[in-house]
Amino acid sequence: MRSITRVLVGLCALTILAAPVFAEEPGVSSDSGETSATSASGMPTESAADAGGGGDLLPPNAKAGECYARVYTPPLYKTEKERVVKRAESESVTVIPAKFETVEETVLVREAAKRIEVIPAIYEWEEEQVLVKPASTMLKEIPATYETVSEQILEKPGYTYWKKGTGPKQKLNNATGEIMCLVEVPPVYRIVTKQVVKTPASAQEIDVPAQYATERKRVMKTPPTTREIEVPAEYKTVKVTKLVEPAKEVRHPIPAQYQTVAKTVMVEKGKMEWRPILCDTNMTKGNVQKLQKALKRAGYNPGKLDGVLGKQTQVAIKKFQAAHRLPTDAQVNLETVKALHISY
Repeated sequence: MRSITRVLVGLCALTILAAPVFAEEPGVSSDSGETSATSASGMPTESAADAGGGGDLLPPNAKAGECYARVYTPPLYKTEKERVVKRAESESVTVIPAKFETVEETVLVREAAKRIEVIPAIYEWEEEQVLVKPASTMLKEIPATYETVSEQILEKPGYTYWKKGTGPKQKLNNATGEIMCLVEVPPVYRIVTKQVVKTPASAQEIDVPAQYATERKRVMKTPPTTREIEVPAEYKTVKVTKLVEPAKEVRHPIPAQYQTVAKTVMVEKGKMEWRPILCDTNMTKGNVQKLQKALKRAGYNPGKLDGVLGKQTQVAIKKFQAAHRLPTDAQVNLETVKALHISY
């Protein structure tokens, strides 16, 4: 029974090892058995000579009952500090301005000269009679004079007519017959008032005397003259700004500034190596539950503690490996088991 178990374990180890050993990977040269190549993922691949049975393709010091996986170990880096120049050495230039002072100076404003002065003429006022209009004669019209007179104008002439007598006084006696009287009607006049010429109009010649005006006129008494006058030079005191010290430059050296920067340096190159892993042979449900509990204690949620190596458990394993700088792969390697302080 024990021999059958050993055979099965050996088959398990050979089956896991066979896949990476004899698989044809991209980038492998078929012409030379000694040339190494790189896969599309950036990991080194075996040469054809190695695939033919070289000893490096088998796990060294393998133990019966254990499973191994060939994985790529990424390069190991470390951070180093380096002092670099932040700003090169230079110099600053300070300009000291020029110095000035204010002094008083007597300056010539206008030079001495001669000028000609004009003495104006002297005038006086005189009165003079000026004929404005000569003597002449003029006809003066004497208008006619009128008077008012009254005149009777016959409006209706007088006349006589017979009129019968009616009274007894007009009878001489009783024997007197019809009485007839001749009645005289006087004429009727109307008084009319009118103006009549008393003195007819006439003309009279009158002498008009000459007309004079008194005018004042300006008469030159003394004509204008000139004289030469000496004009002295004119000076004034002014404030003048004079340069005492010219501007100059003062140069100050500025030392270089340095800063410390961190840079990543490769300590160890990436390589392919064999690692013991937990496979179907030794990864039982109980062992998976131990792994899940250990992950949960370490603060990484593996999901349900169901003994199944599911997706959430694998995510928790990868996070634990990355946090503890362990080889990170899709397998549960023995370094991770040791770091979780569990044993199988």
